[in-house]
Amino acid sequence: MSKKFKITVEGKTYEVEVEELGATSSSNPSPAQPAQKSERVQAPASKKSAAGAKKQQPAATGGGVVEAPMTGKIIDVKVSKGEEVSQGDLIVVLEAMKMENEIYAPAAGEVTEIMVAAEDSVDSGDPLLKIE
Repeated sequence: MSKKFKITVEGKTYEVEVEELGATSSSNPSPAQPAQKSERVQAPASKKSAAGAKKQQPAATGGGVVEAPMTGKIIDVKVSKGEEVSQGDLIVVLEAMKMENEIYAPAAGEVTEIMVAAEDSVDSGDPLLKIE
């Protein structure tokens, strides 16, 4: 038994047909049929990955020092000294292995110190900025 569905991903609509396997009734078995050639289609990757998506969490304050999660190069610092940030705000963009990684504020507070600038190279664990 197969069912057809319409799925919309990032504004594009796809029509897919899904076949339920192993759901045949024991009282009315169907003869084995050769597998039909099917085309596997992968949905386009989202511009915001699930890992990069903001999560709704209780607001924490006093984030302390935000460290680089990996070795790479600073592409952009999105905040300035004295700026108030909320938990989950984008604060730094770090390039590692030809991919841009967005670093979000771990807690709400004021940016009291920025220790990096665009084009700086950092190692994993290096301090990026301080939130109090």
